[in-house]
Amino acid sequence: MTPEAVPEQYASVVPLRAAPPSSMERVQPHDLDAEQAVVGALMLAPEAIAVVAGAMDPADHYRPAHETIHRAILDLHGQGQPVDPITLGHHLDHAGVLGKVGGRQYLHTLVDAVPSSSHAEYYADIVHQLARRRRSIEAGTRIVQLGMSPDATDDDVREALALSAETVPDTWAEPIPLNVQPKLPSFPIHALPGWLGEYVAAVAEETQTPRDMAAALALSVLSTAAGGRSVVQVRGRWREPTNLFVVVALGPANRKSAVFAAMTSPLYEAEKSLVEGANLTIVEAEVTAKMAREAADRAAAQAAKAEGPERDNLIAEAIGLAQTAESLTVPARPRLLADDATPEVITTLMAEQGGRLAVMSAEGGIFDIMAGRYSGIPNLEVFLKGHAGDRMRVDRRSREEFMEAPALTMGLAVQPAVLEDIGKNRGFDGRGLLARFLYCLPESLVGHRRINPDPVPAAVAATYERNVYALTLRLADWTDPLLIQLAPDADRALIAYEERLEPQLKAKGGRLGHVSKWAGKLIGATARIAALVHLAHHVDGGKQEPVTEATMRAAIEIADYFAAHALTVFDLMGADATQTRARTLLDVLTANGWESVSRRDLFAKLSRSEFPTVAELEPAAALLEEHGYLRSDTPPRTGKRGRPPAPRYLVHPHLREGQA
Repeated sequence: MTPEAVPEQYASVVPLRAAPPSSMERVQPHDLDAEQAVVGALMLAPEAIAVVAGAMDPADHYRPAHETIHRAILDLHGQGQPVDPITLGHHLDHAGVLGKVGGRQYLHTLVDAVPSSSHAEYYADIVHQLARRRRSIEAGTRIVQLGMSPDATDDDVREALALSAETVPDTWAEPIPLNVQPKLPSFPIHALPGWLGEYVAAVAEETQTPRDMAAALALSVLSTAAGGRSVVQVRGRWREPTNLFVVVALGPANRKSAVFAAMTSPLYEAEKSLVEGANLTIVEAEVTAKMAREAADRAAAQAAKAEGPERDNLIAEAIGLAQTAESLTVPARPRLLADDATPEVITTLMAEQGGRLAVMSAEGGIFDIMAGRYSGIPNLEVFLKGHAGDRMRVDRRSREEFMEAPALTMGLAVQPAVLEDIGKNRGFDGRGLLARFLYCLPESLVGHRRINPDPVPAAVAATYERNVYALTLRLADWTDPLLIQLAPDADRALIAYEERLEPQLKAKGGRLGHVSKWAGKLIGATARIAALVHLAHHVDGGKQEPVTEATMRAAIEIADYFAAHALTVFDLMGADATQTRARTLLDVLTANGWESVSRRDLFAKLSRSEFPTVAELEPAAALLEEHGYLRSDTPPRTGKRGRPPAPRYLVHPHLREGQA
């Protein structure tokens, strides 16, 4: 029987018994432009790798080729290799998947598709949210299929519900413990010049110590060579000196002294050479000054015996000779390095050395000295001004010490307990001393060290020693500092980094908000690192080239490394009050066993000494939400009049069961 034709006006009506198209047959939500922008940004800006990792997983990509490329980028980065279309193409070709992802041309297409690498985190968030929607669709479809299937068992349904836990609102995932420290990144030694990175890796291998320690001290070595003799022109009237404060925190038995000796050896050789070169000048100046004083003394004695007009002439002559003798100065013996000296001694040494000095120590005694171990009074002035390059004048009883632009370098290796102790010193934090250090907290290799490791190759050691020695001597005689400029592309990269960093400084919700004193100096530190890496690329001087974009991006990657470590270090020092309050909040929630609780009732159970106002509660509760212990819930209104229902916190079942 021929079916009756459907009238034209009802052509679009779907019969009630007709099955609608399956949701899985439709094109699932995705954004290929955002995926291309993410992968391209990872090639353009290696510093974005850590940021993107916090926003999405490579499996979030809709297109399999993008996931393959993303994972290959992470592989290269993890091996300390540079990531760009050429190196990535070689890596994918070696793995036999280059053709499957679109070939080398597609890798260049991905780079060209990036509107702005500084927005990589936002592109990653788009990709992640769409992936969550796809997983919700898949989970829901699976549950529906099992519910409709007569062959599905209860276990099948329960398994499907468990797999959908991430996207089903009423299901709680396992909370992330607050007291678990994140795995910190390793120092990106590929960001250093080749000769320096090779030596760092070789020293770490020979001493069986983390590469981070040798790498961080390498920056201190470059700072010793260049500090006080060079400045970097950031933009406008903004200039940064090139000296750094670096501290490495490692426990005992980690061979800190051996690494220090290996890294600083050429500095001592350069200092010895400077002393030998200055010895003749010093002796000549001492003899000349002695003869001038003796001549002035003889003239004064003769004037004292004379009478009449002759006396006046001899007095004038004696005065002139005395002034000449007073004006003669004997240059100080050249000095590059000091150990655990008092602030007064460091000030004097810096004044004698034209405002520059490095304090390099494998112990943490300098912090005790700063706090007033000998004087009983903390003296931080030389450290604060020596880092910033601010003019310094000190009046002694016998003389005045003045430095126009002091440049103090610090390279220290301490035990983690020392950082915990200095965090308790309010003077250190209040005066801003802690904000001036770049912190390195590597993972100890004790218990996992290789016996009889390879020694540092002679050629690698010779190149390192020759280059550090040459750079130190080349800059030693500069009176006016060498001015290092940024290329336009390098400046744009630094501006993009500033734009990425600024929102993280927000006091409420910013990743670096609780360490804003430290993070506020990170851009300046990045410029300093870029200048030092630049000098290490141009040890022999030659034509003065500006800092390139590649060098600036390397400095940004190093700065991101120090930022990740600083967060953990400041947590050790108790700087994160939100973290501490969140732990208190966990204890209160566990003790009361609430399924849900209003903000008012929760606040009523808290100590006013730790939570004076609700303002202290909110960041702690937000942190617990991020870790999966709480959820905010606003009940629906039951009527049109009256106040809306107060928001409540839903509490993770583990807390009610005492399993936090």
